[in-house]
Amino acid sequence: MKQLLIFALSLCSLTSAMAQLKAKTKCPDLSIDVLNGTVNNQKPNYGWAEIKENIPCFTSAVAGESPEAKCGAAIFYKDKDVAFYTGIRKHYIEVGPKFVGKCSIPILGTKRGSLFKTLGNPKIKDDLWEAYDMQYGILVLHYDVAGAAGKVKKFQMSTESTETIELCQ
Repeated sequence: MKQLLIFALSLCSLTSAMAQLKAKTKCPDLSIDVLNGTVNNQKPNYGWAEIKENIPCFTSAVAGESPEAKCGAAIFYKDKDVAFYTGIRKHYIEVGPKFVGKCSIPILGTKRGSLFKTLGNPKIKDDLWEAYDMQYGILVLHYDVAGAAGKVKKFQMSTESTETIELCQ
């Protein structure tokens, strides 16, 4: 009986000895380079798996084949208000109004027309958005209201052209 008790106690201590503490994955701060079209050096046309591996602290990810994929494959960083869309003709990064991180050019909240010196003239203009040609593809600025009073509420960087991109609505 004594041996059985010692065996049971040693089994309990052995299983607790095998348990390990695991630290959470340290998420790097997100850093956007608008002129190069990258977030933490990840371009919009990089693959789904590559982005997940290089910026591991995403809040959700949707494979392109899954029923939840209304917009194709995507990786979301909802706590930082950033999303990578990696589907066919949907290679773009969307940065929302509650973005948390660093941005090479302070775009969010800027008034329409105030980025002329940095971005030049838009290739296409609409009441609520403007698209700019960039070295990597296009930059689309979305405004909160129509007209000159509008301020940038979100932006999208894409390796696609204005003729080929399909934005998720």
